[in-house]
Amino acid sequence: MDETDNRLVAKGAVGIFAMLVSCFALWGLLNNMTDNLVPSFQKIFMTSQSTAGYVQISFYGAYSVIALLASFLIQRAGYRVGVLAGLGVYVVGALLYVPACIMQSFWTYIVGIFIVAGGCAVLETTCNPYVLALGDESTAVRRLNFAQMFNPLGSFAGIILAQQLILSHLNPATAEQRLAMPPEELANVVHGELFWVCVPYVGLCAIAAAIWLFFFMSKPTAVDRPEADPTPVGEVIGILFRSPRWYCGVVAQVFYVGVQIAAWTWMNVYCQKELGVSAEKGASYYLVALCLFIACRWICTFLMKWFNPAKMMAVFAVCAILSGLGVMYLKSDVLFTVGSMPFSANVLCLCSMSGFMSLMFPTIYGIGLGGIDPRAHKLGAAGLIMAIVGGALLTPWMASIIDNPGFWAKLVPMFDATVHPDLHASSVSLRASFIVPVICFAVVGLYAFVFRNSTSSEKVD
Repeated sequence: MDETDNRLVAKGAVGIFAMLVSCFALWGLLNNMTDNLVPSFQKIFMTSQSTAGYVQISFYGAYSVIALLASFLIQRAGYRVGVLAGLGVYVVGALLYVPACIMQSFWTYIVGIFIVAGGCAVLETTCNPYVLALGDESTAVRRLNFAQMFNPLGSFAGIILAQQLILSHLNPATAEQRLAMPPEELANVVHGELFWVCVPYVGLCAIAAAIWLFFFMSKPTAVDRPEADPTPVGEVIGILFRSPRWYCGVVAQVFYVGVQIAAWTWMNVYCQKELGVSAEKGASYYLVALCLFIACRWICTFLMKWFNPAKMMAVFAVCAILSGLGVMYLKSDVLFTVGSMPFSANVLCLCSMSGFMSLMFPTIYGIGLGGIDPRAHKLGAAGLIMAIVGGALLTPWMASIIDNPGFWAKLVPMFDATVHPDLHASSVSLRASFIVPVICFAVVGLYAFVFRNSTSSEKVD
């Protein structure tokens, strides 16, 4: 293998790669700020957990609609145009938050969130295969994992922004106190809270515009030009469905993204209920979990030079299952305190779960697209990004268990079933809901085991 083959990024493509990495950070930031809108809107608009969950249905549901359209766009117009379109759609959606704030309209926010997510869907559908194309196939999975390392850094920034700008400006009034307020006073409280929801999303338009200008001013390169004679869609679909690693990868990705979004969405509520902390303090546990996620992704990317990515993912999936069971069954007795943050065994398991899921998305993506006909890469990439709809499918499932545990309560009958008046959740319902992550990690582990020797883009045997 020559020197070019060993290079992580092709010569002359470093600048483009760096700007693509900034896109990975941007949508990571947006994803995790959006996760914190669920507890925020539940408090601001005084809704149930299931209704607040429409935030995630809207955000991740957009991927199932937009990703396929994005694949046709980049096939006909090229990767560069896809990046420009994604950033432009995001800006339009973010600016819609302003009238939503003025009207104090939950459903206008939902529309804005859908458009913001549409921009993210175009970016993800474009940037992931774009990164894979910026070098030799032998380093593709490692290159994508390297780019994805900056996604959780963006996520970390998103949590900080949500904590400092959104959660910290929530009025401490309970639902009962809000209902007792005069309409004008309540409207002023809600307006102040929603103003701070708008600030980070609208402010990020400046960063999106700077990246947009870079790609607008840059000249198309060989890898981002549109196909001169695109392969017929029917033929491409045939290629994909003759590749089990791809269509099984789509299924695995649905369950992985579903568990990541669902577990992170209800993490704050879980910590509030089990440890008795505030929503703002609950976000601090989210930061701890994300630090583990970032550290493990960086470490795993380094280790992939020597170890099989699929086999690493199988081991991590087993550990994640055990962590999920710990969240369900271990007690909330405080073991130690760091600063003002108490930690119990079940919350430690909740945080460690994030570390074990760290390498899953890019590894499933790399395995799913690795070794298939290059003509199918763009549509195949869209399928793997459409799988992000798992966040819209599984988050409501967890929400429904939290609101009405029913049968699932039998899994954890030894815990308290008293419903918290503000959180609309009990210890039983929250713990029982984590059967969803356990099931999801089992699916990912099965995919990793079956295709443990199928990563063609790294030496894995």
